Amino acid sequence: MNVLVTGASGFIGSALVPALTAGGHSVRRLVRGTPGGEGEYRWDPAAGRVDPASLEGVDAAVHLAGETVAGRWTDAKKERILRSRVDGTRTLAEALADLERPPRVLVAASAIGYYGDRGDELLTEESAPGEGFLADVVKAWEGASQSAEQAGIRVVRLRFGIVLSPAGGALKTILRPFRLGLGGRVGSGRQWMSWVSIDDVVGAVGHALTHEHLAGPANTVAPNPVTNAEFTKTLARVISRPALLPAPAPALRIGLGEFAQDVLSSARVAPVRLGESGYEFRHPNLEPALRHVLGR
Repeated sequence: MNVLVTGASGFIGSALVPALTAGGHSVRRLVRGTPGGEGEYRWDPAAGRVDPASLEGVDAAVHLAGETVAGRWTDAKKERILRSRVDGTRTLAEALADLERPPRVLVAASAIGYYGDRGDELLTEESAPGEGFLADVVKAWEGASQSAEQAGIRVVRLRFGIVLSPAGGALKTILRPFRLGLGGRVGSGRQWMSWVSIDDVVGAVGHALTHEHLAGPANTVAPNPVTNAEFTKTLARVISRPALLPAPAPALRIGLGEFAQDVLSSARVAPVRLGESGYEFRHPNLEPALRHVLGR
Protein backbone atom coordinates (compact mmCIF):
# COMPACT_ATOMS: atom_id res chain seq x y z
CA MET A 1 0.00 0.00 0.00
CA ASN A 2 0.94 3.64 -0.45
CA VAL A 3 0.49 5.04 3.07
CA LEU A 4 0.42 8.73 3.95
CA VAL A 5 1.61 9.46 7.50
CA THR A 6 1.48 12.64 9.58
CA GLY A 7 3.51 12.92 12.77
CA ALA A 8 6.08 10.52 11.31
CA SER A 9 8.91 12.05 13.36
CA GLY A 10 7.10 11.67 16.70
CA PHE A 11 7.84 8.78 19.01
CA ILE A 12 4.92 6.74 17.65
CA GLY A 13 5.57 7.67 14.04
CA SER A 14 9.27 6.90 14.40
CA ALA A 15 8.35 3.34 15.37
CA LEU A 16 5.54 2.99 12.84
CA VAL A 17 7.27 4.13 9.64
CA PRO A 18 10.09 1.52 9.75
CA ALA A 19 7.49 -1.18 10.47
CA LEU A 20 5.42 -0.13 7.47
CA THR A 21 8.40 -0.03 5.12
CA ALA A 22 9.66 -3.37 6.44
CA GLY A 23 6.21 -4.76 5.62
CA GLY A 24 6.61 -3.70 1.99
CA HIS A 25 4.53 -0.53 2.11
CA SER A 26 5.50 2.80 0.56
CA VAL A 27 5.37 5.68 3.05
CA ARG A 28 4.82 9.37 2.32
CA ARG A 29 5.39 11.76 5.22
CA LEU A 30 3.54 15.06 5.68
CA VAL A 31 5.69 17.66 7.45
CA ARG A 32 4.86 21.18 8.54
CA GLY A 33 8.32 22.59 7.80
CA THR A 34 10.30 22.49 4.60
CA PRO A 35 10.44 18.94 3.21
CA GLY A 36 13.98 17.68 3.66
CA GLY A 37 14.02 14.16 2.31
CA GLU A 38 12.63 11.72 -0.17
CA GLY A 39 8.99 10.95 0.45
CA GLU A 40 8.35 14.15 2.43
CA TYR A 41 5.63 16.63 1.49
CA ARG A 42 4.53 19.89 3.09
CA TRP A 43 1.21 20.61 4.71
CA ASP A 44 -0.13 23.56 6.68
CA PRO A 45 -3.00 22.36 8.90
CA ALA A 46 -3.86 25.80 10.23
CA ALA A 47 -4.31 27.13 6.69
CA GLY A 48 -6.04 23.99 5.49
CA ARG A 49 -3.43 23.19 2.85
CA VAL A 50 -1.92 19.84 1.81
CA ASP A 51 0.58 19.35 -1.01
CA PRO A 52 -1.58 17.73 -3.74
CA ALA A 53 1.36 15.60 -4.88
CA SER A 54 1.33 13.80 -1.54
CA LEU A 55 -2.19 12.53 -2.14
CA GLU A 56 -1.80 11.00 -5.58
CA GLY A 57 -2.41 7.26 -5.48
CA VAL A 58 -2.66 7.07 -1.70
CA ASP A 59 -4.26 3.83 -0.51
CA ALA A 60 -4.36 4.66 3.22
CA ALA A 61 -3.53 7.45 5.64
CA VAL A 62 -2.35 7.43 9.25
CA HIS A 63 -2.79 10.68 11.16
CA LEU A 64 -0.63 10.97 14.29
CA ALA A 65 0.32 14.65 14.43
CA GLY A 66 -0.63 16.77 17.44
CA GLU A 67 0.76 18.97 20.21
CA THR A 68 1.84 17.01 23.29
CA VAL A 69 -0.50 17.36 26.26
CA ALA A 70 2.40 17.15 28.74
CA GLY A 71 3.42 20.34 30.52
CA ARG A 72 1.68 23.14 32.37
CA TRP A 73 -1.59 24.05 30.67
CA THR A 74 -1.52 27.76 29.99
CA ASP A 75 -4.31 29.19 27.87
CA ALA A 76 -1.91 29.27 24.91
CA LYS A 77 -0.87 25.64 25.50
CA LYS A 78 -4.50 24.49 25.66
CA GLU A 79 -5.26 26.30 22.43
CA ARG A 80 -2.32 24.58 20.70
CA ILE A 81 -3.46 21.19 22.00
CA LEU A 82 -6.96 21.74 20.63
CA ARG A 83 -6.11 23.42 17.34
CA SER A 84 -3.29 21.03 16.40
CA ARG A 85 -5.69 18.10 16.67
CA VAL A 86 -8.86 19.58 15.24
CA ASP A 87 -7.30 21.65 12.44
CA GLY A 88 -4.88 18.91 11.44
CA THR A 89 -7.55 16.20 11.37
CA ARG A 90 -10.06 18.34 9.50
CA THR A 91 -7.47 19.47 6.93
CA LEU A 92 -6.36 15.92 6.19
CA ALA A 93 -9.88 14.44 6.19
CA GLU A 94 -11.20 17.09 3.81
CA ALA A 95 -8.22 16.73 1.47
CA LEU A 96 -8.72 12.97 1.31
CA ALA A 97 -12.48 13.32 0.86
CA ASP A 98 -12.01 15.66 -2.11
CA LEU A 99 -9.91 13.16 -4.06
CA GLU A 100 -11.38 11.57 -7.17
CA ARG A 101 -10.13 8.25 -5.81
CA PRO A 102 -10.07 8.53 -2.02
CA PRO A 103 -8.00 6.09 0.05
CA ARG A 104 -9.73 3.07 1.51
CA VAL A 105 -8.94 3.91 5.12
CA LEU A 106 -7.90 6.71 7.45
CA VAL A 107 -6.43 5.59 10.78
CA ALA A 108 -6.57 8.60 13.09
CA ALA A 109 -4.97 8.92 16.49
CA SER A 110 -7.31 9.62 19.39
CA ALA A 111 -7.03 9.11 23.13
CA ILE A 112 -8.72 7.54 26.13
CA GLY A 113 -8.91 11.08 27.49
CA TYR A 114 -12.33 10.87 25.82
CA TYR A 115 -13.63 9.10 28.93
CA GLY A 116 -12.40 11.61 31.50
CA ASP A 117 -11.83 10.67 35.16
CA ARG A 118 -14.08 7.64 35.80
CA GLY A 119 -12.75 5.92 38.91
CA ASP A 120 -13.19 2.12 38.88
CA GLU A 121 -15.78 2.06 36.07
CA LEU A 122 -14.88 -0.38 33.28
CA LEU A 123 -14.92 1.62 30.05
CA THR A 124 -15.54 0.34 26.54
CA GLU A 125 -16.06 2.06 23.20
CA GLU A 126 -19.78 2.16 24.05
CA SER A 127 -19.20 4.23 27.21
CA ALA A 128 -20.33 7.85 27.27
CA PRO A 129 -17.73 10.61 27.00
CA GLY A 130 -16.43 12.17 30.17
CA GLU A 131 -16.05 15.75 31.28
CA GLY A 132 -13.13 18.14 31.33
CA PHE A 133 -10.71 19.78 28.92
CA LEU A 134 -9.19 16.63 27.43
CA ALA A 135 -12.55 14.91 27.00
CA ASP A 136 -13.80 17.98 25.12
CA VAL A 137 -10.65 18.02 22.98
CA VAL A 138 -11.00 14.35 22.03
CA LYS A 139 -14.67 14.75 21.12
CA ALA A 140 -13.82 17.64 18.78
CA TRP A 141 -10.74 15.77 17.49
CA GLU A 142 -12.76 12.70 16.54
CA GLY A 143 -15.53 14.79 15.05
CA ALA A 144 -13.07 16.53 12.73
CA SER A 145 -12.69 13.38 10.61
CA GLN A 146 -16.38 13.16 9.68
CA SER A 147 -15.83 14.50 6.16
CA ALA A 148 -13.70 11.44 5.37
CA GLU A 149 -16.46 9.11 6.61
CA GLN A 150 -19.04 10.97 4.55
CA ALA A 151 -16.87 10.40 1.47
CA GLY A 152 -16.99 6.64 2.07
CA ILE A 153 -13.55 6.32 3.63
CA ARG A 154 -13.33 3.79 6.46
CA VAL A 155 -12.18 5.79 9.48
CA VAL A 156 -10.65 4.07 12.51
CA ARG A 157 -10.08 6.24 15.57
CA LEU A 158 -7.50 4.56 17.78
CA ARG A 159 -7.99 5.78 21.33
CA PHE A 160 -4.46 5.42 22.69
CA GLY A 161 -3.80 4.82 26.35
CA ILE A 162 -0.44 5.52 28.05
CA VAL A 163 2.07 4.40 25.43
CA LEU A 164 5.08 2.64 26.90
CA SER A 165 8.24 3.69 25.10
CA PRO A 166 11.49 5.13 26.46
CA ALA A 167 11.56 7.34 23.37
CA GLY A 168 8.66 9.54 24.44
CA GLY A 169 5.43 9.98 26.34
CA ALA A 170 4.81 9.38 30.03
CA LEU A 171 7.37 6.60 30.44
CA LYS A 172 10.24 8.76 29.19
CA THR A 173 9.18 11.52 31.59
CA ILE A 174 9.13 9.35 34.70
CA LEU A 175 12.15 7.17 33.96
CA ARG A 176 14.72 9.76 35.04
CA PRO A 177 13.46 10.25 38.63
CA PHE A 178 12.85 6.50 38.96
CA ARG A 179 16.39 5.70 37.85
CA LEU A 180 17.66 8.16 40.45
CA GLY A 181 15.65 6.38 43.14
CA LEU A 182 13.22 9.30 43.39
CA GLY A 183 10.14 7.59 42.01
CA GLY A 184 6.91 6.77 43.78
CA ARG A 185 3.17 6.54 43.39
CA VAL A 186 1.22 9.56 42.19
CA GLY A 187 -1.52 10.87 44.43
CA SER A 188 -3.41 8.05 46.15
CA GLY A 189 -2.03 5.45 43.71
CA ARG A 190 -5.53 3.99 43.37
CA GLN A 191 -6.24 5.54 39.98
CA TRP A 192 -6.29 3.17 37.00
CA MET A 193 -3.67 3.43 34.28
CA SER A 194 -4.63 1.97 30.91
CA TRP A 195 -1.32 1.40 29.16
CA VAL A 196 -0.13 -0.10 25.88
CA SER A 197 3.33 -1.02 24.60
CA ILE A 198 4.73 0.84 21.59
CA ASP A 199 4.86 -2.52 19.78
CA ASP A 200 1.12 -2.95 20.21
CA VAL A 201 0.46 0.61 19.07
CA VAL A 202 2.35 -0.17 15.86
CA GLY A 203 0.57 -3.52 15.64
CA ALA A 204 -2.85 -1.93 16.15
CA VAL A 205 -2.22 0.63 13.41
CA GLY A 206 -1.22 -2.13 10.99
CA HIS A 207 -4.26 -4.15 12.04
CA ALA A 208 -6.57 -1.17 11.48
CA LEU A 209 -5.12 -0.57 8.02
CA THR A 210 -5.88 -4.08 6.82
CA HIS A 211 -9.01 -5.25 8.68
CA GLU A 212 -11.96 -4.00 6.69
CA HIS A 213 -14.56 -4.62 9.39
CA LEU A 214 -12.89 -2.38 11.98
CA ALA A 215 -14.24 1.19 11.96
CA GLY A 216 -15.03 3.96 14.41
CA PRO A 217 -13.41 4.22 17.85
CA ALA A 218 -11.13 1.43 19.03
CA ASN A 219 -9.54 1.51 22.47
CA THR A 220 -5.82 0.90 21.98
CA VAL A 221 -4.84 -0.30 25.43
CA ALA A 222 -3.56 -3.59 26.80
CA PRO A 223 -6.30 -5.86 28.19
CA ASN A 224 -4.85 -5.69 31.71
CA PRO A 225 -4.82 -2.13 33.13
CA VAL A 226 -3.19 -1.54 36.51
CA THR A 227 -3.46 0.97 39.31
CA ASN A 228 -0.80 3.63 39.61
CA ALA A 229 0.51 1.94 42.76
CA GLU A 230 0.94 -1.34 40.88
CA PHE A 231 2.56 0.41 37.93
CA THR A 232 5.00 2.13 40.30
CA LYS A 233 6.00 -1.11 42.03
CA THR A 234 6.39 -2.94 38.73
CA LEU A 235 8.54 -0.25 37.10
CA ALA A 236 10.74 -0.06 40.20
CA ARG A 237 11.21 -3.82 40.13
CA VAL A 238 12.05 -3.86 36.43
CA ILE A 239 14.76 -1.19 36.72
CA SER A 240 15.93 -2.39 40.18
CA ARG A 241 15.37 0.91 41.96
CA PRO A 242 13.37 1.85 45.06
CA ALA A 243 10.10 3.74 44.64
CA LEU A 244 9.51 5.29 48.04
CA LEU A 245 8.82 8.96 47.31
CA PRO A 246 5.15 9.57 46.52
CA ALA A 247 4.02 12.67 44.66
CA PRO A 248 1.11 14.07 46.71
CA ALA A 249 -1.84 15.42 44.74
CA PRO A 250 -1.64 18.96 46.24
CA ALA A 251 2.01 19.24 45.22
CA LEU A 252 1.20 18.10 41.70
CA ARG A 253 -1.56 20.67 41.41
CA ILE A 254 0.85 23.40 42.49
CA GLY A 255 3.56 22.25 40.11
CA LEU A 256 1.49 21.29 37.08
CA GLY A 257 -1.63 23.38 37.41
CA GLU A 258 -4.63 22.07 35.48
CA PHE A 259 -2.53 19.34 33.82
CA ALA A 260 -2.31 17.64 37.22
CA GLN A 261 -5.94 16.58 36.82
CA ASP A 262 -4.97 14.50 33.79
CA VAL A 263 -2.04 12.96 35.68
CA LEU A 264 -4.32 12.03 38.59
CA SER A 265 -7.31 10.86 36.57
CA SER A 266 -8.48 7.26 36.53
CA ALA A 267 -9.51 5.40 33.37
CA ARG A 268 -9.98 1.62 33.43
CA VAL A 269 -10.36 0.94 29.72
CA ALA A 270 -10.95 -2.33 27.83
CA PRO A 271 -9.89 -2.90 24.17
CA VAL A 272 -13.16 -4.52 23.16
CA ARG A 273 -13.26 -3.68 19.44
CA LEU A 274 -9.65 -4.58 18.79
CA GLY A 275 -10.22 -7.93 20.45
CA GLU A 276 -13.44 -8.58 18.56
CA SER A 277 -11.70 -7.80 15.27
CA GLY A 278 -9.04 -10.42 15.96
CA TYR A 279 -6.10 -8.37 17.18
CA GLU A 280 -3.79 -10.34 19.50
CA PHE A 281 -1.70 -8.25 21.88
CA ARG A 282 2.01 -8.85 21.89
CA HIS A 283 2.27 -7.54 25.45
CA PRO A 284 -0.96 -8.04 27.43
CA ASN A 285 0.76 -7.82 30.85
CA LEU A 286 2.69 -4.91 32.31
CA GLU A 287 5.94 -6.40 33.60
CA PRO A 288 6.87 -8.25 30.40
CA ALA A 289 5.95 -5.14 28.42
CA LEU A 290 8.20 -2.91 30.50
CA ARG A 291 11.06 -5.41 30.34
CA HIS A 292 10.71 -5.55 26.58
CA VAL A 293 10.61 -1.81 25.87
CA LEU A 294 13.39 -1.10 28.39
CA GLY A 295 15.57 -4.03 27.35
CA ARG A 296 15.54 -5.47 30.89
